[in-house]
Parts: sequence; C-alpha cells; structure tokens
Amino acid sequence: MAARSAVPAPGPGPEAAGTTAADPRRWLILAVIAAAQLMVVLDLTVMNLALPSAQRALKFTAADRQWVVTAYALSFGGLLLFCGRLADLIGRKVTFLTGLVGFAAASAVGGASVDFSMLVTARACQGVFGALLAPSALSLLATTFKDPKERAKAFGVYGAVAAAGGGLGLLLGGALTSYLSWRWCMYVNLVFAAIAITGGVLLVGRQQRTPGGRLDVPGVVAVSGGMFCLVYGFSNAASHGWHTPSAWGFLVAGIALLIVFAAWQSRAAQPLLPPRVVLDRNRAGAYLTVLISGAGTFGVFLFLVYYMQVTLGYSAVTSGLAMLPMVALSGLMANLGNTRLMPRIGPKPMVIAGMLLNAAGMVWLTRIGAHSGYASALLGPLMVTGAGMGLIFGMVAATGTFGVAPRDAGVASASINTGQQLGGSIGTALLNTIAAGATTGYLADHLHGRPTPQVLRLAAIHGYTTVFWWCAGIFAAGAVICGALLRSGPLTRPADTPAREPRQATPGREPSPQITPAR
Repeated sequence: MAARSAVPAPGPGPEAAGTTAADPRRWLILAVIAAAQLMVVLDLTVMNLALPSAQRALKFTAADRQWVVTAYALSFGGLLLFCGRLADLIGRKVTFLTGLVGFAAASAVGGASVDFSMLVTARACQGVFGALLAPSALSLLATTFKDPKERAKAFGVYGAVAAAGGGLGLLLGGALTSYLSWRWCMYVNLVFAAIAITGGVLLVGRQQRTPGGRLDVPGVVAVSGGMFCLVYGFSNAASHGWHTPSAWGFLVAGIALLIVFAAWQSRAAQPLLPPRVVLDRNRAGAYLTVLISGAGTFGVFLFLVYYMQVTLGYSAVTSGLAMLPMVALSGLMANLGNTRLMPRIGPKPMVIAGMLLNAAGMVWLTRIGAHSGYASALLGPLMVTGAGMGLIFGMVAATGTFGVAPRDAGVASASINTGQQLGGSIGTALLNTIAAGATTGYLADHLHGRPTPQVLRLAAIHGYTTVFWWCAGIFAAGAVICGALLRSGPLTRPADTPAREPRQATPGREPSPQITPAR
C-alpha cells in the first residue's frame, strides 16, 4: 500500500536502528546540522567574490588564482565517498565533530595567510574536513528523525539550506569583502563552527557503528583517484582548454579508475559503495538529479554575477542583494516541496517541474542586454529559477537517503555531495569553454579594426546568453532523463525490506541487499 509520506515509516530506512523512540533534542540537533551544512555550502561560493582582493593582497598571479577554488574542490570531491563510509565505520558524531574542528582550524589559517601557498594549503585542508563533515551531517539527520512527518520537515529545512546556501555565499562574500576584508570570508566559518561544535558535543548522542565493518581500501584508492582526476581534468579544461594533456589525460584516467571502482564494488566483500545503495531507481535518480542540476546551476551563479558586475556595473554587495529573491524563493520552495508535495506526489513530478522551471528561467535570461534593468530583465528569471532549484533540492536529500540501512547512511549521504561536486566541475569546464568560444566567435564576426568597449560588452553578453541557452538544454535534458528514471508516486518501502537492521553482520561478508530490484 502506498505511503503518503515522503519519508519511511520507522523501520525501512536509516531510522531503523532498533528503536523508534524520538530524541527529545532532535529539533536542536537539526539546528546544529543546519549550521554545519550552511558553513559547507557557503564555502563553495563565498570565496569567489573575495578572490580579486585576496590576489591583490597576497600578490599571486591570475593563473594561480584558480587554485584557491580548485584546491578545495579536489580534496572535497576526491574524499567524499571515503569519508562517508568512514562515518559509518567509526561513528557519525566522531566524524561530524572532527570535520567541524578541522574545518574551523583550516579557515583560521586561511584567513591569516601571508602568501599564496599558505592560502591554497588551507583551502585544500578545508576540502578534506568538508568531505568528512558534509556526509556526516546529512546521515545524522537521516538517523535522528524517525517520525515521517517530522522527518519531512527536517529534510525540508536541510533542502532549504542547500538550495539557498550558494546564493547566500555570494551575498555574504560581497558584503564581507566590501566592508571588512577578504580574510573574513574565511574567518566567518569560525562563527558557524563554534555554534555547531557546541551543539554537537552537548546534543548529539552516541551514534551506531557498522558492526564488524572493514574499510574497502582498493575501493577508496580507485574512487578517490578517479574523482581527483576528473575534478582536476575538468578544472584544467576550464582554464587551459580541452586539447591539453592535463585536461583530457586526467579525464581519461579518471573515467578508467571509476570503471575499475564500479567493477570492484560488485566483487568486494565489504564494498565502499554497496551496489544496493545505487541500484534503487529513486536513489539513483536523486544522485543523477543533483549531478545534472549542479552542472546547470553553475551558469546561474558565475555568469550572472559576471554580467551584473562587469556589464551592468553592480558592486559585489549589490549583485549579492540582487540574488536575494532567488535565495528566498529556493528556500521556501524546498521546505514547501518536502513537507507538502513529496508526501502526496513523490519526487518525480518535483524533479520534472524543477528542471523545467530552471530551463524556463535560463531561456528568459537570454533576453538580457547591455543596459537591461533589474526589475525588467533579471527579477523574473531569478524567481523562476529559485523556485525550480528549491523543488529539486527539496527532494534530493530525502530521496537519496530513503530506504538505506543505518550502516549505509554515511555513504548514501556522500553520494549526494559527490554528485553535486562532480556536476559543478563539469559545469565549470563545459560552460567556461562555451562562453569563451561564443565570445571569440562574436568578435571575429563583428570586429573591424580596434575593439571598442561597446563591441567587447556585446561580445561578453553574447557569451553569457549562449551559456544560458546551453543551461536551458541541460535542465530540459535533466527533466527527461531523471523523470524517466524516478518512479511515480510517493516514496514507499520495498515489501521485502525487514523492519529492523540485523544486529551484527558477518565479518568479511557483505549482507544481502535489502532493496527490491529496480523495476
């Protein structure tokens, strides 16, 4: 019988830990998790607006500047699955608090940087501890809330933070850089970390570990190496072009390593990413959704900020404020979608609607010009895109962790973050290349003699609108592909899933899958 909740009744998912008693501190724990998640999401964008100031202060080159972003992406993306499984093996509270303390320490070092190498090292360390923190936070959420209605509300809050965090990062980065210093884009993490650490120590109880679990070392090496190569390859493609060996060579190596990883997971006694986690259609659809939306969303944040600041002359703070309607609507729709829509219609219509809204917003943005007004050209598409992003993020976290056993909650959560990170890397490389090619082509067709500021401005706008058309295509394809993969109707527990998790797994042997085959 189909359940009317977007979350499982006690027993089918990670909440089936052998007890159904509600934690009286669960809403305070949610606030702690939200603060930690906001810190991680903010850090994906908060440094973008601070980079020019940091470059002037530390005197590093424009070629080196990309490493402030890439160092974080490499360590974060490369270690997510490993850290997600680590949370399952040694306990989520331990990895959650370790990630918070390490992230705060790395942020303090980054803010106090005296040269480029110190800043990049700090950013790489932020990525390491962020990879430990992000899946731990989501898996804690998945195992803390047991009541279906309460769990829907909790995932709605989490989805709102995930959907709005990127835009808030741009706003906060612009404000801190303009009124204080670029260093405060790093120091601000200490505030979030202090709140989350205090709450984590006082409120989060002892967490279950996987009984008899062992770390899949070959799997860790293969997937971490593969993700590193992919992120590094896409980063080099964005900055140096697809033809360079540092781009295509690493991309080929990354794909080969991930193929090896996938083959090994079907043979390993205790795989790093058990096939049962990704062979469920709804969970696989959630991971694919966050990857595709991550690639398309890049066009919203980066190129729209370029347009507002370079073409329209907005300040960093003004461009951040201009994003607020999108931020507010995405948070509202994420919460509304998880609490009201998911229990009734399930994730499939939400993903299709969200992708199509995003596609419509991108098409609307192609109408921008050199002298467009905010209310006439930007406000509408920003609100449409915000609504679409909210619907997508409102279902991803709940669907991506739905029905997993407690022993797999960490790695299922890490799979969501991995999809988002890989999607962002693909979007960075692909859309940067498209924008550069479109701009160059416009100049070749319209340049007669010395380039004038007006021609250069129009060439840049042509590059932006070309990117927005491509983003519209990405989202439209996502609506078709992800809509076809996801099952219709509300999320329901497979009929053959036992109500309780086995108390102990046989060491050296993988327990039988507890999900039905994809239909």
